[in-house]
Amino acid sequence: MDVDSQPMMEETILVGDDLMMGPPSPIIPPEIASHVLKGVDLCDGVLRNLFLCLQINDIEPFCQDEISLYRQCAENRDKELRLRLQDSEHKLGLSMPLDEARGRATQLQSEITSLERRLILASGMGGMEGFRQRWSLHGCLEDTKKRLESLTQGIEGKKKEAVGGGSTKKKWFFW
Repeated sequence: MDVDSQPMMEETILVGDDLMMGPPSPIIPPEIASHVLKGVDLCDGVLRNLFLCLQINDIEPFCQDEISLYRQCAENRDKELRLRLQDSEHKLGLSMPLDEARGRATQLQSEITSLERRLILASGMGGMEGFRQRWSLHGCLEDTKKRLESLTQGIEGKKKEAVGGGSTKKKWFFW
């Protein structure tokens, strides 16, 4: 078989925009950041190596390993952070006084409404900047909705404990 007759495989070259696949990194609220970030690999060493490679080589095709490593690290980090954010909100819903938890739920709902409005406005922006804004806003919106859902589940769990806890103390018969 001739070398010229073999089909050539195309090589994919990663660029910085390939790091914008999937949702953006979640935004961590300051009031729960210490619990959520504890023990998570923030990928700062991998990112430092990527920037160093880009500084030395000046173009992305020579930094394929670094881009790929950072993308993988960031995906794992973001997945872990999202799980921890939702868990933290759920625990807040269970542990906060009911009025405070409802206030937090109202605050999250307000953030969702604001993000939805900003996303509608960003839909009119064209080009790469418009894409980046929509991508970022959509990610924030989805994360905030999931946080609200987790908080609400925690609040509902607290209500069930309060209702269930009172009925189990009552003895219906004596032996």
